[in-house]
Amino acid sequence: MTRTLQNQSLSQLMAAPRLPLVAALAIGFARVVTTWDTRHRTRNSLKHLDKHLLEDIGVTPAQAYKEAARPFWLG
Repeated sequence: MTRTLQNQSLSQLMAAPRLPLVAALAIGFARVVTTWDTRHRTRNSLKHLDKHLLEDIGVTPAQAYKEAARPFWLG
């Protein structure tokens, strides 16, 4: 939840008028890193879920393994 709020805050900063170029680049970089971190943490958590928990969310162990094996930079 915190990471989502951070990403939303970064988006609001990017929408601000007359943002200096360096600041805009830094905010864009921070947004990408935040997205990558969220993907890494989510996929890492997914690969540690038990079979019964995967069934609760409608995912097979094979699907969970496939998703967890994806690099964080791929959406």
